[in-house]
Amino acid sequence: MKAYWICIYEKINNSEKLKEYAVKAKPAIEKFSGKFLVRGGKNRTNDGIDSPRNVVVEFPDYNTAVECYDSKEYQEAHNILKGHVVRHHQIVEGG
Repeated sequence: MKAYWICIYEKINNSEKLKEYAVKAKPAIEKFSGKFLVRGGKNRTNDGIDSPRNVVVEFPDYNTAVECYDSKEYQEAHNILKGHVVRHHQIVEGG
């Protein structure tokens, strides 16, 4: 069963750091067969926090999604975001 990273950004304090993160995160995600389904774009908040950015990445399965997140390559990219964004990141199994 496929799995998804769902990232809901609450606040972006430094868009240059977000760009730096994206350049480094993309190859790490692709290494684990991750496929971007949603990356920014128009959105409307119906309930909850207003979000300036949303990202959804599809993986072949839950274990691969977890392995990618925990990988050295992705964590190096993730560390770029510290102090520059507030986001909610979940790994969800789904059909």
